[in-house]
Amino acid sequence: MKRGTLPVLILTAALILVACGPSGGAGSGQASQGEDPAVEVTVTPTEVSLPQVEGPVDGADVSNTQLVALGEILYEQYCASCHGAELEGEPNWKIRDESGFLPAPPHDETGHTWHHPDEQLFEITKIGTEAFVGRGYRSNMIGFGDQLDDTEIWAVLAYIKSQWSQRIQRAQPK
Repeated sequence: MKRGTLPVLILTAALILVACGPSGGAGSGQASQGEDPAVEVTVTPTEVSLPQVEGPVDGADVSNTQLVALGEILYEQYCASCHGAELEGEPNWKIRDESGFLPAPPHDETGHTWHHPDEQLFEITKIGTEAFVGRGYRSNMIGFGDQLDDTEIWAVLAYIKSQWSQRIQRAQPK
């Protein structure tokens, strides 16, 4: 699936639902003056089929196209709402907000994700930043270990890394 296809499909389905909603009148799916009462549009939600990753996964391997494809879908579903669809993060991500939390950092080359080794990124994603750092550190980054299995976490990290240049991939600590 090409990058960005899933959000377009979701948006299209949402627009159809709005246009054909149950409230009656124009665009509601119910006939009004000038509409053909025999035409009814319905949308049936379907589950997205996730790519399967064959064999054991050993880290965030950007050369594993199945892993990267799975990671792209999972990133869009679990990460993009905070870290951005293009990995751009939230504005002013280095400045704590009024509640004392740092906004979500970018995962592209402008951020600091690539400054950390894969194992550290995996643990942060699995248990959350507060648990990882400890000592009362406060963060909005929850752990996803109860929502994603280890392979899925590695897939998200592989997808993020696949968006970096070769120079940045080489510069990331091992």
